[in-house]
Amino acid sequence: MNVFLDYFLTFFHSAFVLFVLFGWIPKSTRKAHLLAILLVLFAWLVIGLYKGVIGYCPLTDWHWDIKRALGERNIPSSFTEYMLEKITGIDFDRKLVDIGTATGLILSILLATYVNLKSYLSSRKRVL
Repeated sequence: MNVFLDYFLTFFHSAFVLFVLFGWIPKSTRKAHLLAILLVLFAWLVIGLYKGVIGYCPLTDWHWDIKRALGERNIPSSFTEYMLEKITGIDFDRKLVDIGTATGLILSILLATYVNLKSYLSSRKRVL
């Protein structure tokens, strides 16, 4: 079961990260994207403050428990760092990855805000 959960969480977490980064692009996914952003911000900031780790991710926490049960050791604290290192074979600097991850989230929030405001304002013009 743990092997299945490991594969499932790798796929789901990767898809979720990509959705958080790019879900603002299709008009049909923008509302779901805003919900995803709110979930990430809640986990990173609210739960993170409670846990003592800004940027805390429950998916990563659960996934790492499964990986440890499967015998994997020396797992980085960041899912993004883990995936980058698995895909490229390069040992990335943790701080650089954390900065890149936070930058990606901030850019996604800014772009989502822009496209949603633009869409909202253009729909208001049509009504008036």
